[in-house]
Amino acid sequence: MRNFLIIAALLPLLAACGGSQLIRDRDHTTTRWEALLRWNEFDALVDMMHPDWLSENPVRSVDLSRLKQFKVSEYRVRQVLAGPDDHSFERNVQIRLYHVHSARERVIVHHEVWRYDKKLERWLLHSGLPDPRRH
Repeated sequence: MRNFLIIAALLPLLAACGGSQLIRDRDHTTTRWEALLRWNEFDALVDMMHPDWLSENPVRSVDLSRLKQFKVSEYRVRQVLAGPDDHSFERNVQIRLYHVHSARERVIVHHEVWRYDKKLERWLLHSGLPDPRRH
């Protein structure tokens, strides 16, 4: 009986450890996404997008070329929306983009949809790249 009580007491802690790993993975993924954006590594961003989403919404080379005309001067998370479970969330971010040819800055709002893929064991984006044409 005593062993049962000890195991019953430890189960919530073990469950919390699993959940916290998912949160650490989420934070690591979003930090990597932000770093790639800040360093203008736009091609690498595509690797962080879910393959199924990409097959329905392919990233065109013209979209990448358009994005490469800008340098990111600021990336700020404005809102985080929790999903119905621990395996999804959304973020609204504000991105300041400096156009390298016109020397003008533009501010856009970008909506990100993130989901954890259990099969691939990683967080992946289920929305598109930032669009500098949006305001």
